Amino acid sequence: MTGDSMSDGLLLSYYGDDFTGSTDVMEALSSGGVPTVLFTGIPDDARAARFADCRAVGIAGVSRSQTPDWMDGNLPAIFSWLKGLNAHHCHYKVCSTFDSSPRQGSIGRALEIGLRCFDQKTAALVVGAPQLRRFTYFSQLFAAYRDRVYRIDRHPVMSAHPATPMQEADLLVHLGHQTGFATACLDPEILNEPSLSEALADFDRQAVRCILIDVYDAFSQRQAGLLLDKELDRLGPFVIGSSGVEYALLEVWKDAGVARPADAPKPLQKLERIAVVSGSCSPTTARQIDVACANGFDGIPVDFQALVSGQGLEAACVEALAQASAALDAGRSPILYTARGAQSVRGHVAESGDAAGRALGHLLNALIERHDLPRAVIAGGDTSSHALSALDVFALTLRHPIPESPGSPVCDAHRSQGGVLELALKGGQIGRDDYFVKLRDGRVGIPS
Repeated sequence: MTGDSMSDGLLLSYYGDDFTGSTDVMEALSSGGVPTVLFTGIPDDARAARFADCRAVGIAGVSRSQTPDWMDGNLPAIFSWLKGLNAHHCHYKVCSTFDSSPRQGSIGRALEIGLRCFDQKTAALVVGAPQLRRFTYFSQLFAAYRDRVYRIDRHPVMSAHPATPMQEADLLVHLGHQTGFATACLDPEILNEPSLSEALADFDRQAVRCILIDVYDAFSQRQAGLLLDKELDRLGPFVIGSSGVEYALLEVWKDAGVARPADAPKPLQKLERIAVVSGSCSPTTARQIDVACANGFDGIPVDFQALVSGQGLEAACVEALAQASAALDAGRSPILYTARGAQSVRGHVAESGDAAGRALGHLLNALIERHDLPRAVIAGGDTSSHALSALDVFALTLRHPIPESPGSPVCDAHRSQGGVLELALKGGQIGRDDYFVKLRDGRVGIPS
């Protein structure tokens, strides 16, 4: 595809299977010179028109925490709307750790629905993103945790994820538990071969429906971008993967002159106080809470069981809101959390966290309104997906990237009743230990 053919219209549309992953894509694109808007649902024409200058459009979703039956009932309408935008590529965005199962967040089911809706024989799959320290090599997924890189089934966090533990590193084997479609991998030996086109032809003959493109370094990432772009007629517009899809395509778009350097964002203002809600049980978030509480934040536990079951819900919320308001009145920043590490929720993990996320969202909204807060944070991928529905937000655009923690930017949250809130949505294992402190102090992008 030439630069001229990409000069008009949308470059990319996408659906993120959770909200934090959706903002990850928005950050990658906007920082890379592709203005992007992320809607929290299918927008009406008036709202869509407000962002007519954007070259990429996303829908932030919740399918990562849903069943295949939910996907069957909801994804076709979303894919149909995205297809109608006629973007060059349409991306079903999944977490870069690929955590999913046949019963929850099934990537295999999303693949089946997407191929049917787009009338495609095959979809490309790109998961590796060196910018996030995620790598695929001979279809094996590796991910960083603190200062080390682990095979995903030995990753200290993802191998013990409370809802979708990753116990298989071979993504094709993992995906095979979720779909009966044939899969294949463009591995390092094939990517470096001049016979790459022959390999793709062989996959056609074998009726392969999903092709994983290994990404493990700058060369392979560029190869992935070229394949997505140059083989569009063969692979089709519908693609599955992490934000590695965008990082790969950006290399091609920059060469074509359609992704231009973005303007430097206006620095964040230092604030005396912000509010945080967290449904994450990741040890990364637990450390971030610990560091924050040593630096002017007040940690306020919220009864997870009450939020999920409804028993004692009102009392738990009234108490949490009172403590958080008192902290704000005293010039401190509250962190309302349902867990402080995985051990603190053991025994509760089988229950749905949807209700807990919504309850945390209502608590955060009450604090924002009562104390006129200009900035807030939601921690936890699934939590963000459900909490944001309580904040009256219909669209997100990039406010400020966080280079030291890619995938967790500060967004401008556009609210239905007017006004814009600075909002960060943080996945459980994303961010350095001083993440909350630096957000309050407006020091993102500044070395600790």
